[in-house]
Amino acid sequence: MTRFKLSRRAVIKGAGGIAIGLPWLEIMGNGRQARAQASSVPLKRFMTVYQPGGAVRKTSTNPTDNYTPTGTETSFTMSPVLMPLDAYKSRLLIVDGTNLTCGDQSKYGVEQHQGGEVGWLTGAIQMGASNYIAKNSPSIDQVLASRLSTGKAFPSLQMAIRWATGKSHGKLSPINAMNFSDTGPIGPRLDPQDIFTTLFGGGGSGGVDANALAVKRRQSILDFVDKRYAALETKLGAADRARLEEHLTQIRSLEQRLAIMPTTMANCTPPTKVDTTGYSPTSGLNADNDGNVKDTATDSKIPTVGQFMMDMMVMAMACDKTNVVSLQWSDSEAKHTFPWLNLSEHHHYYQHDGGFRAAECTKIDTWYSTMHAYLLKAMQAVDMGGHSLLDETVVFFGTEIADPPSHSKTNMPFILAGGDGKTMRTGRWIKCGGVPHNKLLTSILNLYGDKRTSFGDSRVESTPLAAPTSLT
Repeated sequence: MTRFKLSRRAVIKGAGGIAIGLPWLEIMGNGRQARAQASSVPLKRFMTVYQPGGAVRKTSTNPTDNYTPTGTETSFTMSPVLMPLDAYKSRLLIVDGTNLTCGDQSKYGVEQHQGGEVGWLTGAIQMGASNYIAKNSPSIDQVLASRLSTGKAFPSLQMAIRWATGKSHGKLSPINAMNFSDTGPIGPRLDPQDIFTTLFGGGGSGGVDANALAVKRRQSILDFVDKRYAALETKLGAADRARLEEHLTQIRSLEQRLAIMPTTMANCTPPTKVDTTGYSPTSGLNADNDGNVKDTATDSKIPTVGQFMMDMMVMAMACDKTNVVSLQWSDSEAKHTFPWLNLSEHHHYYQHDGGFRAAECTKIDTWYSTMHAYLLKAMQAVDMGGHSLLDETVVFFGTEIADPPSHSKTNMPFILAGGDGKTMRTGRWIKCGGVPHNKLLTSILNLYGDKRTSFGDSRVESTPLAAPTSLT
């Protein structure tokens, strides 16, 4: 019997001549072999997803390894923590054996969590416990934004859930800073409803008409600001007028980009607006240092808000509003509770404040993997014209430490996902042998055509990963 096969160019046709392209399906061929027969899909987009607290691996003080896969590079079995991602194993590159050297406390005197938080995407060394990093030390998402998001309404989007807990008291600080421009840290957007309005308009339907109205309203706001500043200009000296003119030019440039944004795209379906009543985006403002002040009402909404945020991230890319997005599930303190997991203490408590609790940390990490799978599923479901949004995107999942009880940054639990399997060779578990993670950052930039051979602080080795652990 001849086995039925479906062309990868197949569409579903309906009434009125409407045709819907299909994502890649198993029936279109035999997995990796079928992908190899197709032309490579260029990488156009980049996404980072941060979860706090490292991973539960086997160490001298912990006999249980719930994170590390078993097997070989291309034939491996997922661990309990990673099992929720098993359906996407062929789309993953699990990276073991890189050390977050730039955040090494013993070597550079950085704060244990902060050094990892600010160094994860920058490869830079924190300048003392109360400072960030040197200027002109951008994170890789910002480097790629200048390459990938030219002409977009938003060069990049930074979003966070239950952020700035504990010692940062709701404010931007080295404890929670992840994204950096040339001039300093970039704070994330926190309010899911405000993000929805900014991206898709305030209408309850979330449809294209609401989106168009939001664009028009935003334009009128920009015009209003323009006129106010024009009146101010007559009162300023020459130097200030020059600065003002530059600022107005930037505002007008944004307005022009918004005006030419397409409001109807086949793959652009703004997400359904979600009711997040009871969730306080600024709950961290009421936090105490130790996590004793609890906001369980807000904490209980984290899964709902998190999925809503991810839906908006996916559609912000699908609607071509930006090509670079970053999500923080919390900050490096993560001093919030997990009511949906029946965990009444905060994550930092289970990591080390209350003594290392491997079972509870495993439960939390496994839930994060479930959320990562939700994101990949949503991206894979978006057809971009014969291939999926995930095919066009590399997603970098990371954290700030490796081992919760010791704060070690040796053997970081990093995962890359996406691409079409050719530009970045996925379906692999690679062991890099203890090299600085800066080498991984350089390698990621190289995937997008950036030819640099180093990235981050010059004191840390950062040449690209070489075979057999290269990304390509």
